Amino acid sequence: MRTPVPQRTFADAEFFQQGVQLEPTLKTIAAFLDRHSALVDGVRRDLLRGVKRPTTGRRGLTPAHVLRSLILMRVKNWDYRELRERIADGYTLRCFTQFESQRVPKHDAFNRAFNRLTPETLQAVNDAVVQAAVTLGLEDGTKLRVDTTVVETDIHHPTDSTLLWDTVRVVTRLVRQVDDLLPKGAGPFTNRTRAARRRMQEIARMTARERPTQQGPTYRALIWITEQVVAQARAVVARVQAPRSDVLAAATVEALKQQIGSYCDLGERVISQTRRRVLQGEQVPADEKIYSIFEPHTDLIKRGKERKPIEFGHKVFLAESGRGLVTQYRVLTGNPVDQDHVAPSLERHADAFGHAPDVYSADRGFFSAANLEACDTAGVTCACIPQAGGKRSAEREALEKSRPFKLGQRFRAGIEGRISVLFRGRGMKRALVEGRERFELLVGAAVLANNLMVIAALLQPKRARRRRPAA
Repeated sequence: MRTPVPQRTFADAEFFQQGVQLEPTLKTIAAFLDRHSALVDGVRRDLLRGVKRPTTGRRGLTPAHVLRSLILMRVKNWDYRELRERIADGYTLRCFTQFESQRVPKHDAFNRAFNRLTPETLQAVNDAVVQAAVTLGLEDGTKLRVDTTVVETDIHHPTDSTLLWDTVRVVTRLVRQVDDLLPKGAGPFTNRTRAARRRMQEIARMTARERPTQQGPTYRALIWITEQVVAQARAVVARVQAPRSDVLAAATVEALKQQIGSYCDLGERVISQTRRRVLQGEQVPADEKIYSIFEPHTDLIKRGKERKPIEFGHKVFLAESGRGLVTQYRVLTGNPVDQDHVAPSLERHADAFGHAPDVYSADRGFFSAANLEACDTAGVTCACIPQAGGKRSAEREALEKSRPFKLGQRFRAGIEGRISVLFRGRGMKRALVEGRERFELLVGAAVLANNLMVIAALLQPKRARRRRPAA
């Protein structure tokens, strides 16, 4: 795969003579990216990673194509098909993504290119964007507000019965595909999807009064079916040999065998946790459970929210500056308490800006005596973190009623709006991607699009407000 810089053609020159202009936000983002061309260096390394001969082969997407298309996709919150269609149909978007008069590839080419990026690369690009904003004088780092939120993974609500049913149907489907590819078939394998589906539906229809007496035998039958399917699937994997005459079929069979082995491993974990919880009455710890065989990295998160007491996904830490730039983001593992993030966020802020923020604002979940001491040691003038529980001392009561503290808490509320924008506008509400790495890529791309839009708004000249004439 080659990623050369395309040569301008006479058709491109004709395009430029049309005088069509980008919308102000995209125009400012494009000018910012043009001035900071080093942002694509990490993207170039990711695209060439693992390629033996990067100077030969057919032409692929350039690093500029990939970075600008990814930014456009998150700014507009489009899917891959709409991204491709909009770029192909619109002259202005061709200019922004630098395709110009070139042929726009299919949507799956964008998918493959974006998936070659690493979370570390997007983290480095975001850090470089923040540093560029500091250099331009758009941000001074005197204020910082932090919060955590949950980004959901693309799974259905997990129950033990549905997870067992998922294992049976997926493993059976993959074995059937192997059977279709082999001339002599995959050998003996019993299709038990109907029996598993019936048991799963029986459990789902049970009332709360029926469950204590009836769910035990039904779960035993469903567990036995799942065990039989997993055992037969492992026998198929051990027995089947890839055909030597057809290279493509052999590669497909090997890939399917790996998938079957992976789903069998996950299915055995589901069987174990179901037997422990339902049949043995054991309370299985959350970190030992699996909540999806498709997204096994999913965490169960409880934040005490009334409307959503339980969420499935990953907790994300966000830190926002006074001008709206998300200067820090981290996808967390498990459900760590918010108190753990104050000291690391102060250290990263000092590394980025060279000093601690004057105002550090957070909600009461971040409160602890150690965190207040960390803020004081770092040089924070006003640590606006309300006390969580307990009786406040007279000194603490006076502090939280003071005007600087109230202004800091009013400033803190702005990060709730930023999270809402990331969810609704940048597509971060639910990660419609597969795997932990792509999950982190989505979060990083959403933050990058947000920061570039904020910088574009700060760089655009402000229009004078028109006053209505007096009556």
